[in-house]
Amino acid sequence: MGCGSSVATETQEKKVEIDETVKTPSPALTMKAAVLIQRWYRRYMARLEMRRRYTWNIFQSIEYAGEQDQLQLSSFFSFMLDNFTQLNGNGPDLISQLLDPVVDPWLDKETCYSLIQVPQSYTGPRLSFPLSVSDTNALLSAFKEQQILHARYVLLLLYETKKLLKQMPNIIHVSTSYTKEITICGDLHGRLDDLLLIFYKNGLPSAETPYVFNGDFVDRGKKSVEVAILLFAYLLLYPDYMHLNRGNHEDHIMNLRYGFTKEVMQKYKTHGREILQLFQDVFSLLPVATVIDGKVLIVHGGISDQTDLDFLSSIERHKVKSALRFPRRSLEQLDISQYCRQAKRMRSTDGSRPSSSRTHSRNQRTPNQSRKRQCGLSRQDSAASTSSSSSSSSSSSSLCSPRTPSCLSPRPCSSSPRMPYSVNVLQVPFLDSLSSVPLPSPPHHEQEWKQIVDILWSDPKPQDGCSPNTFRGGGCYFGPDITQRLLLQHGLQLLIRSHECKQEGYELCHSGQVITIFSASNYYEEGSNRGAYIKLGRELVPRFYQYQVSRTTRKLTLTQRVRAAEGSALRALKEKLFAHRSELMAGFQQYDQNYTGRVSVSEWAQVLESVLRLDLPWRTLRPLLVRLAPDASVQYQSCFEDMGPGISLPQVTPNLAETLFRYRTDIEIIFNIIDKDHSGLISIEEFRHTWRLFSAHLGVAIDDSAIDDLARSIDFNKDGSIDFTEFLEAFRVVHKLDTKDQQYNEKRNGEKYSCGD
Repeated sequence: MGCGSSVATETQEKKVEIDETVKTPSPALTMKAAVLIQRWYRRYMARLEMRRRYTWNIFQSIEYAGEQDQLQLSSFFSFMLDNFTQLNGNGPDLISQLLDPVVDPWLDKETCYSLIQVPQSYTGPRLSFPLSVSDTNALLSAFKEQQILHARYVLLLLYETKKLLKQMPNIIHVSTSYTKEITICGDLHGRLDDLLLIFYKNGLPSAETPYVFNGDFVDRGKKSVEVAILLFAYLLLYPDYMHLNRGNHEDHIMNLRYGFTKEVMQKYKTHGREILQLFQDVFSLLPVATVIDGKVLIVHGGISDQTDLDFLSSIERHKVKSALRFPRRSLEQLDISQYCRQAKRMRSTDGSRPSSSRTHSRNQRTPNQSRKRQCGLSRQDSAASTSSSSSSSSSSSSLCSPRTPSCLSPRPCSSSPRMPYSVNVLQVPFLDSLSSVPLPSPPHHEQEWKQIVDILWSDPKPQDGCSPNTFRGGGCYFGPDITQRLLLQHGLQLLIRSHECKQEGYELCHSGQVITIFSASNYYEEGSNRGAYIKLGRELVPRFYQYQVSRTTRKLTLTQRVRAAEGSALRALKEKLFAHRSELMAGFQQYDQNYTGRVSVSEWAQVLESVLRLDLPWRTLRPLLVRLAPDASVQYQSCFEDMGPGISLPQVTPNLAETLFRYRTDIEIIFNIIDKDHSGLISIEEFRHTWRLFSAHLGVAIDDSAIDDLARSIDFNKDGSIDFTEFLEAFRVVHKLDTKDQQYNEKRNGEKYSCGD
């Protein structure tokens, strides 16, 4: 008994010692554990930050690539209107209506709006002019309740805004001597919730709370009409305390691609065209800059080495309806016939040139084919027309166009052979051939246009100097020396601009002399970025206020937010890969001469960058986009495994379906132009007209029978017409993994409910 009890006692004593050891670890072990936890956390946060950064780069690269596509399409339209129409006499009517709409004098008569009847059933705000505080409060309440302002009041408000803006200078000068602080907001892009939150946090516009909104009020968001109406209403109510700068999206050609035109026509089916025309006039009359206390310059995009505020203040800004609409350069001013005769003599005497045989084959074509050939050539030469109007004014500005030289456009079209380029001549179509005409000196209106392009489209860069903005395709990159020179020249101390989405809503560069402010939160994806605004007092020291409008983001952890944004960005990137599949496969097979289906990682990354020109960290993204073989080489066909077309289309010409996927947005824009009554429907004949026009832009030859086959395949309900829904469904990229996940989730939900029964 005694021995047994003593053994038990010893065992208990040992347990106590062990427990005491566990409860009071040594300082060295504690420190080691803390270091391990800290190291793990730092690695975890570093990986999370890396994912957040490449997700951001994907979103921004694809956004800027879309802007380049818009500039290319616009330059094609402009060249067709300026040159092709004048030479042939029967140019495209629809392009003329788009770029140079006939001004309706009816819209400039105040009595015309009284003819629009407001039904008794309308429960929204009924505005009276001049506006009162009760009117703006009624607008706020109505928009919070998802109500739409009646077309009569929209037209009246735009008409009054137009009258007010006509009296304003190009550059607005504001003083803080009459108020404590001025609030500066950046891009809103149709985000009504962001605007309402700014008003809630900072106060409604008034004499005590003046505002400067720095452009890009519309496009991308779903409430662009409401945002613009509210801003214009407060401008009418407090013209001395509400200031609006023009942005690059206050542009009717940009509005075609990025949603504002579509939104207006959906909300105002009867008077949408008149509303759009008045919006276009109002946008062109918006001031282009604001100066606070003579010390702080506020512009939407930035500056260039040619920016001259004195010259900018003297131009007729309303003439620049669109910064994407290149100034007309009439070919009648050039002695075309003389140069064409000389060129013709040279071609006839030079029998060794292969062009003589091509000329003979062209003459054997039918008139219809000849017209197509002319369209294709006109697209080819739009680069010279476009770049000449930019380079003739300054070497630092650019507007990207099809087939621009590599120094101006990082994304040349590879669907057809490159042509020699010269900045000293303009290639023009003449009598079914090309002729070179010397460029004249830039006229005054081109210099005015360039000043506005630089103000609306430019971005800062960390290096000195000024260079073409190849990433966006328009404006320029300006360095710290350009900023300092302009500030010193005009006695300024700070430049505030917007135009670029920033993760924190703002960013300082050029030693604090340039501030970027962006006010649309969740711009790319839910939780992708914060919005911000600036408050400037009499000491002109900026104070930043950040926010994020989101009902769901606050419930998610940081990891969940990054994962959601990353998934959305990768889907967009994979669609880009799918749209360029044939070009990528051709590039891979140049390295894979034996058709093994594998290339090295560096070769894979090089092909993607050379084709897509997105400037992304492809090696970092590789595990998310493609599989590796056992020998660590890339199985490049796995890039496209989890994607496919929405429907199977007949392959009427090689790679046609892929071409349509790639230029889906551009074709939709032309659909919107042709659909004059905005019914959402176009006939087979109109579809044929659409493709003829766009095939000229792409340089793709396709006959009418093939177009008819394609149209019939898209006409799902076989009613003889094509609607936008059918069109978009036909050219939609389906992510097979998403479909499988959706089917799996539906199956699980079905099993769960069946078990519950």
